[in-house]
Amino acid sequence: MPDTVLRYIKVRVHGKVQGVFYRVTTQEQAIGLGLKGFVMNMPDGSVYFEAAGSNENIEKLISWSYIGPPHATVLEVDLEEAEHLDLPERFEIRK
Repeated sequence: MPDTVLRYIKVRVHGKVQGVFYRVTTQEQAIGLGLKGFVMNMPDGSVYFEAAGSNENIEKLISWSYIGPPHATVLEVDLEEAEHLDLPERFEIRK
């Protein structure tokens, strides 16, 4: 990645987002955009992810998160900016 300021985000996605490959497709999107971070299912049925990368690619992931994979129904996306997050270099799926 060129010398760009990293943008860090925390996102929680609500709706029909578990059991529809939301985590896997989030990982695919993030890796394709060169982002680092992780994604995981939450006990309340939402999906949570943290990501870091260039502002342009973070914006692309945020835009995608409102749509998700074909069988998902996204009702709400909660976005929080963060100053810094200690994230894995390769975007991973957490249990």
